[in-house]
Parts: sequence; C-alpha cells; structure tokens
Amino acid sequence: MNEARHFLHQQKPGDSPWSIRTRLGMLLFDYAWMFLCVWTPKPANAWRLLILKMFGTRIEGRPFVHQRARFHTPWNVVLRDCACIGDRANLYSLGRIEIGAGATIAQEAYLCTGTHACDQPSRHLITAPITVGSEAFVGARAFVMPGVVIGAGAVVGACSVVTRDVAASTTVAGNPARAIPRKMQVAHAG
Repeated sequence: MNEARHFLHQQKPGDSPWSIRTRLGMLLFDYAWMFLCVWTPKPANAWRLLILKMFGTRIEGRPFVHQRARFHTPWNVVLRDCACIGDRANLYSLGRIEIGAGATIAQEAYLCTGTHACDQPSRHLITAPITVGSEAFVGARAFVMPGVVIGAGAVVGACSVVTRDVAASTTVAGNPARAIPRKMQVAHAG
C-alpha cells in the first residue's frame, strides 16, 4: 500500500478541509470540463488533454481520456503515455492518482483517494494515493480504495472492490477482490 496518507483536519464535521482558493479551482474546473469537454467527440482527445493540462494534470505522451470521464481535482492526477480513462470512469483525486503507461481504467470504474476518520468526532478527511501500474486493467465498475497500488500488468475484474495492493501480473476479482487462480483465468478466457 502507498504509505503517504494525509490527514486534513477540520474543526467540526461540516467544515471543508480545502482552502477557498482550492475550492474555487475545483469549481472552475467543473465548469470548464462541462462546457469545454463533455460534449466533444472522441477524436477531440487532444483538446481534452489540453484542458486537463491547463488545470495541472501531469500528462506524459498521449493518453486517452473519454469525454465523460470525471476528475475531482485534476492537479492531483498523473496520466502516462497510452493510458486510457474510459466512459464515466471517476478519478476522485482528493489525493494523487497515477495511471501508468498503457493502463486502462474501464467505464464507470471508481478510483477513490479519500476516506474519513470515523473514529474521530470531526470525521476529518484522510487521503492516500492510488497508483495503477503500466499495462494494468481496471474493469468496469470496479472500486479502488485509497492507498492501493495495482501492479504492472495486473487485471481487476469488473465490479470488484479493491481494498489491498494487487501484485504485478495478477488477476483479482470479487468483493473484496482476491486473486484468481491461473486455471480459472484460462477457463474464463475461452
């Protein structure tokens, strides 16, 4: 698991952990994405990447971002060459999310870097980064918890809930996601 956890303290439960400047940046990005990107056709990927870059997303090479993908805080996102963010995939990037080269985040997958300290009266926000290794695949509607590292070439099955790191070249599925033995992987592939 990623060890860099950040505790954002709030005085009381309803307080925002974000500065006014950060909240304005989030609001400005939401409107920019809605008016400048959501309606664009798939071939307008370069335009969407430009908008993301303008809001601080670190982009290497040429990843693909679907027009209906969702980003909470784009300046916390790193997209490497040929990474793919699918239709309605949600990068809830309260903390850093890094998507490796050639990795795919399938439609409606949800990568969540935030949780709450439920043992504290303030229930303050806790963030931890998510890293998806190169050539990894996160299936449709999978949910990835804060602090998880998905290794290079790993596969996360559709609708899985990933609560722990996934080793490189491993296939996991279920809730909570568990490794699938090699013989079952071959049987399902045919």
